[in-house]
Amino acid sequence: MAPTAKQPIYILNGPNLNMLGTREPEIYGHETLADLEAAARTRAASHGLELVFRQSNHEGELVAWIQEARTEAVALILNAGAYTHTSVAILDALKSLSIPSIELHLSNIHRRESFRSHSYVSFGVTGIIAGFGPRGYDLAVDAAAGMIG
Repeated sequence: MAPTAKQPIYILNGPNLNMLGTREPEIYGHETLADLEAAARTRAASHGLELVFRQSNHEGELVAWIQEARTEAVALILNAGAYTHTSVAILDALKSLSIPSIELHLSNIHRRESFRSHSYVSFGVTGIIAGFGPRGYDLAVDAAAGMIG
């Protein structure tokens, strides 16, 4: 399906990202998910794009949204949180996409606990942005805009 001007970029956020601002601020910073959403919307608007911005603590809901993005979005940005390291179901959903997709992490997962260095998500996406904190959302929107432009 060819993208239309009305199709948004989907930004999907996984478990515990609703706790941003209070959860381990030394790792994730003090900005809330609402702060990140507002900044991402501003960045998307600068490219003439809209966003669908969602968060869920439930793996199946994330899978359903990825499947929805197949026909409703021009690109997908996914911060899968802990599901990055555990979810073959999310990987399988990502592999069904024909739109550009970006794996996003606030922290550099390769500088943390060894189990965080393995990403199932990486096998199903176009590119990865990690370690830039909240700025990563702007970078991901810019990258997505460049891939669909």
